[in-house]
Amino acid sequence: MNPRLTLVTAARVLRQVTRDRRTLALLLLMPVLFMSLLAWIYVEGTLFERTGPVLVTIFPFVIMFVVTSVATLRERTSGTLERLLTTPMGKGDLVLGYALGFGLLAVVQGVVVTAVSVWLLGLDTAASPVWLVVVVVASGVLGTTLGLFASAFATTEFQAVQLMPATVLPQFLLCGLLVPREQLPRALELVSDVLPLSYVVDAASAVARSAEPIEDLGLPFLVIAAWIVLALTLGSLTLRRRTA
Repeated sequence: MNPRLTLVTAARVLRQVTRDRRTLALLLLMPVLFMSLLAWIYVEGTLFERTGPVLVTIFPFVIMFVVTSVATLRERTSGTLERLLTTPMGKGDLVLGYALGFGLLAVVQGVVVTAVSVWLLGLDTAASPVWLVVVVVASGVLGTTLGLFASAFATTEFQAVQLMPATVLPQFLLCGLLVPREQLPRALELVSDVLPLSYVVDAASAVARSAEPIEDLGLPFLVIAAWIVLALTLGSLTLRRRTA
């Protein structure tokens, strides 16, 4: 792999996305709108404080998955990836470049949605908001890498969107948000133990309840990092030279 080629790919991705106002709006405004709606729904009581720290990490995960999978598939079907693979640029350079480009967008997204949630909507966590930003960004990067991998299994943008509920909804149901994972039937608990979104929820919960969450974040971050590396590796292996 060539770091220069990776950076060139990341810069190209960023230029394309920043020129697309609808994609930018989806990335930056939709999580904020979702959190605003949640705060409005839970204007009375403490439900916003209980569910907000978790959902503020899940929304970026879902949105980055959709945007990345559709954008990458568009590159495949348009022949762009095929043309790039005829150059000295390798598959690893392409996949890491896309991950870096969209990952930087996930950082901006995480800072924006966390800042709005904490300082405008009044979301409160026991830990510093900085920790919440870290978890939100990690969730967005995870969604990015899974979207890169998932794009290999779609041939149209509609199919890429269809992969979202098939990939995300089972994780949402089993991640511990609706029912504590230890209260799930044993078979479902075992499945939940290997799903990455479960550890995003664990990390968000640790930030919500503990003023010093670093000890509780070790395992979640380790698992999230492992899934990111796995998704990037599989994404590189499934990157085909021919796109049609």
